[in-house]
Amino acid sequence: MSSEARVLLPRAERQETILRGAAQAFARSGYAATSMEDVAAAAGITKLIVYRHFDSKEDLYRAVLERVSDRLADEFLTRMSRADRRGIGARSMLVVAREDPDGFSLLFRHAVREPQFAAYAHSHRERALLASRTLLQPVLGHDRKLLTWGTETVVSYMVEAVLNWLELGDPARDDEMVELTTSGLHALVQAWRA
Repeated sequence: MSSEARVLLPRAERQETILRGAAQAFARSGYAATSMEDVAAAAGITKLIVYRHFDSKEDLYRAVLERVSDRLADEFLTRMSRADRRGIGARSMLVVAREDPDGFSLLFRHAVREPQFAAYAHSHRERALLASRTLLQPVLGHDRKLLTWGTETVVSYMVEAVLNWLELGDPARDDEMVELTTSGLHALVQAWRA
């Protein structure tokens, strides 16, 4: 799509184009080394259009993180409402990661290293830990140290499994990845329980 055609898109679609371009540019070069010109080029629009939607590079980066975080929460809650919850964590993360691999990588790999966004990344991780704790507590009980260690381990395992699968895995085998990851987690949790 030409840059002229992108300018004519409805505002929400233009904003989505900008966020995807920004995620790509930031994931490629990092926050400090990425300019608004780089974002505009990645999105296929002008810098002026980027500034019509976002006041600053920091606002834009934060919007990318919030978009991925909100999408993860929506996907997880949707799956929580289903009767079959097997693989809920892996499936939720992988669905969102496939939709926006650069944004997912920013949220889980890059943001924590950026001083302006580390607190946001930690806050998102705390929400992921709370969800993990909710699922693990019936199995591991109320031993605070074991539960804390278990939730940290599960979240780290899930994030790394998805990030590595994005890089190395075949999208046609995503269901297999979810099953293998879930089976591995179940084996870990059963070992902890014993």
